[in-house]
Amino acid sequence: MAMAYSEKVRDHFANPRNVGKLDDANGVGEVGNAVCGDIMKMYLKIDDDGVITDVKFNTFGCGAAIATSSMATEMIKGKTIDDALKLTNKAVVEALDGLPAVKIHCSVLAEEAVKAALSDYYTRKGLPVPPECEMACGNNCEACQI
Repeated sequence: MAMAYSEKVRDHFANPRNVGKLDDANGVGEVGNAVCGDIMKMYLKIDDDGVITDVKFNTFGCGAAIATSSMATEMIKGKTIDDALKLTNKAVVEALDGLPAVKIHCSVLAEEAVKAALSDYYTRKGLPVPPECEMACGNNCEACQI
């Protein structure tokens, strides 16, 4: 049985935004899902005012993983760190006009990748990592609610 993807998911898969690597990133996060094999790496360039001036990603995974990575970068680019810390997998799914239930874990990975990159940024700066950088579900994808 074929899964139904929204037009936005198909667009972000076929034309992903912000793909690549930032050599001057000051926050880098990599996350993966051992069950499905998806891996996401997120690169952030954050200025002295705490604004994400650039963001790139590399994702090895299915179309939904690529689409959620792309959408997550669009949602945080130009935003403050505080705004990026509020990104949720639910917001990513809503921005993509939905995902099939079996692909929700891709949106969780996108949220985790952003938070991992922010955690790295704080660590590089010698600052305490805010609790918002931790996944509330303890990375238990079965418990993900949207």
